[in-house]
Amino acid sequence: MEKRPLGKTGIEVTEVGFGAWQIGNLKDWGDMTDKDAVKLVHEAMDSGCNFFDTAPNYGLGKSEELLGEAFQGKRDQVIINSKCGHQADDQQSFEPSNLIQSVEGSLKRLRTDYLDSLLLHNPPFEALSDDSPQFDVLKQLKKEGKIRAYGASVDTGKEVNQIINATNSDVIEVMFNIFHQEPLEAMKKAHEKGVGLIVKVPLDSGWLTGKYDADSTFSGIRSRWTREDIKRRSELVHKVRTIIGEDQSMVKASLQYILSFSEISSVIPGARNSQQLNQNLSAADENLSPVMKDEMRRLWQTEIQNNPLPW
Repeated sequence: MEKRPLGKTGIEVTEVGFGAWQIGNLKDWGDMTDKDAVKLVHEAMDSGCNFFDTAPNYGLGKSEELLGEAFQGKRDQVIINSKCGHQADDQQSFEPSNLIQSVEGSLKRLRTDYLDSLLLHNPPFEALSDDSPQFDVLKQLKKEGKIRAYGASVDTGKEVNQIINATNSDVIEVMFNIFHQEPLEAMKKAHEKGVGLIVKVPLDSGWLTGKYDADSTFSGIRSRWTREDIKRRSELVHKVRTIIGEDQSMVKASLQYILSFSEISSVIPGARNSQQLNQNLSAADENLSPVMKDEMRRLWQTEIQNNPLPW
């Protein structure tokens, strides 16, 4: 798989990474045995994927533990991105002492003495400043060699602009997909400043797999959607299907849309089995046509830009 630079960090990451929110996370994503989770990580590595995204609160630390097990003896083959602010005990705290404690816990669970990248996990807006206590922690951890790069994981263009204007962040993780394109212009500015860009929620929490419709029901974190949200998303999925055609994989087209922007370093879809993993990784095998890219951009501009979908 092709690799792209993670901004100016000197780190290279595969175009399609491995989002590890789902492994060990029975509450939000359903059951997966530890053995199957480790096997899936190894399959990703064997397929050439080197970039793995996790966080302390994914499965209450279980995601990091399983990655740590899978990476034993192979640490030099992977790039690990984790976060802090949402703790393994399911609490949120951006107090400096708690951030340090969180990172120490992540290092222990991942069985490593350093993280390639560490991000504040959807922090308060006021924390997005080089003068904030939170960024003081990040700078100190980098100085100590416990992290190679730092930044924040956010959802909006406003936050991306704040990060690039008010901090010296190396990396930004941002929500971006066919249905959520608001951050794009800010992302381009970040790239111009040499910031690495990781795209999260690339399949709109499963909607852009094409497997849901107006009658679908959801549990876990996805139970947040109202019937009106579900109906509208279903209608938009139908319009995406019209753009890509009946015989094409919506997953691949959705990931290829994201990868069509050269500013992006890596996209991190999740996978719960080998079939989903292979479909994700195969998105990097070919490029989206310019015509299809323009139509997907236009869909957002005409249908969503002035009436955003709730996450």
